[in-house]
Parts: sequence; structure tokens; C-alpha cells
Amino acid sequence: MNKLKGQKALGGQFGRGLRADGQSSLELAIAIPILAFLLLAAADFSRVFYLSIGVNNAARAGAQYGSQSVITAADTNGMEAATKTDGANIAGLSATASQCTCAAASSVAACPANYCTNAPLATFVEVDAQAVFHTLVNYPGIPASTTLSAKAIMQVEQ
Repeated sequence: MNKLKGQKALGGQFGRGLRADGQSSLELAIAIPILAFLLLAAADFSRVFYLSIGVNNAARAGAQYGSQSVITAADTNGMEAATKTDGANIAGLSATASQCTCAAASSVAACPANYCTNAPLATFVEVDAQAVFHTLVNYPGIPASTTLSAKAIMQVEQ
């Protein structure tokens, strides 16, 4: 019987600490929606950064195609196609390509002066890419969609 009393006293002492008063359930009920919201927000920000990197890479791919030679620099449709091929997994990706030259007597559009400081006779290609990002959830104070854009400018290999 002594043994039983000792166990009862010991069990009673530890029982109060392990007994669920409902406080931990309330804390869990408050914490789960907050943690779920934070997880969703982190996923959305990860998606926007991933899409931004994809748009930048697609613009660079188009400019790399155009910078191969003077012939590919004149192929704006080819640069736009290279951009869209690289960004095939980006929904709604649009691209515009152009070329310019620093040479004075040319039928190609003139480049801005800051392009021509180091290469006064060079030709450049420019590819602009854009895609629209939509959030998973409407957040207060943050727009539900935004346009991500990238610009790649490269000198044409002569």
C-alpha cells in the first residue's frame, strides 16, 4: 500500500503538468492560420522571384542569338523566337527585339551615345521581355498582378 501511495503522489505531481487545460489547443488554433499564411506568402514570393529570373534569362537568350553576327542582329523575328523558346514555361511571355548601330552612315537606327563610348563603330541588339505575374491570394496592400520585364543589350560580334 505504501508503494501505491507513492505512485499516486508521484502521478498526481506530474499529472498536473501533463494535463491539457485547453491552453495549448488555443495556442495551436491561433498559430496554425498564421503559419499557413506565412507559408503561402513565402510560396508567392518564391514564385515571383522564379518568374523574374526566367524572364531575364529569356531576354538574354534572345540577345545572345542576335549578337552572333550582323545577319542574326537583323533577324528580329529570330531573336523574339529565341526569347520565347527559352521562356517556354512562362505563360504570356512577350518579346520585342531591335538593333542599333554606332556607325554614322547606316540604314539601321542609331544607338544611344552611352553605348558608343567604348566601341564607336559597333552594332548592338536589344531584347525586351515581359510577363505578368498573378499572386495565389489577394494580399492587403499588394497588387494581385504585376508585370515583370527584362532588357538585355549585347554587342554584335563583327
